[in-house]
Amino acid sequence: MTIPIERTFNVNGRMMAARCWHDSSKPPLLALHGWLDNAATFDLLAPLLDCFHIVAVDFAGHGWSEHRAAGTRYHILDHVDDVLSIVNQLGWQQFTVMGHSMGAGVASLFSSALPERVQKLVMIEGLGPYTGKPEDAAKHLRTALLEWQDFADKPRVIATMDIAVQARMNGLLPVSESASRLLCARGAKTVDGGFMWTADKRLRLSSPTRFYEEQVCAFLAAIQAPTLLIMAEKTLPFNVGDYQKRMAAHQHLTLVKLEGGHHLHIDDNVSGVTTTVRQFLQAS
Repeated sequence: MTIPIERTFNVNGRMMAARCWHDSSKPPLLALHGWLDNAATFDLLAPLLDCFHIVAVDFAGHGWSEHRAAGTRYHILDHVDDVLSIVNQLGWQQFTVMGHSMGAGVASLFSSALPERVQKLVMIEGLGPYTGKPEDAAKHLRTALLEWQDFADKPRVIATMDIAVQARMNGLLPVSESASRLLCARGAKTVDGGFMWTADKRLRLSSPTRFYEEQVCAFLAAIQAPTLLIMAEKTLPFNVGDYQKRMAAHQHLTLVKLEGGHHLHIDDNVSGVTTTVRQFLQAS
């Protein structure tokens, strides 16, 4: 089994962690995980994509990366900025990007803004960022403001790793026990009395501003890289109408539906995802 190598980056004074697979002489691939997950989400897929040098990043406030400064919110555009800093430090001028869920949203924004940097794009269970409706803007802002005022970062100690694994299995986006153990190995740290989640609690707070569907479609239309979109048969309840518009906006998109759920790449269809991704990336 391929053993990943850990490395860190200094991004605007914060430490960001990543794990890397395969020789750095191979074509580069940046892997971006989903919300409240971490780089371990690629622990099963990355070893099988041995034609690439893969760097899987822990987004700020996730996994082993440091949290953003006190008093700072999290916004998806900040993740895009962090990604640019990391690939510049790596010296990658052109590379492939692969993202899952929120990571696919970050990947799509990056690829639209800097199309000359992205050779190919793989998005798993995600096509652009989460959106809101213009008529709901004031409501979303109110919710975010009130949540921010009431926020208290109270430490919560989990007695055992087994309890943490069970909690992740039954979370907002449920996963199997095996997938949960991989994610928890990087997403929970040892403290006095047990374990604590490494993820910043501020990640759960509502955003005061959201993109609108028209904006997302414009971003997708600006992507020039050949793109693979993998959607699970048991996908999340995305708005079908919005996703049809998003797919129509992207001029270089290949859609593949596979058996499995939202975390199919680490959970219930690793082989199917591996085969599909390899075929797409190796095609001329």
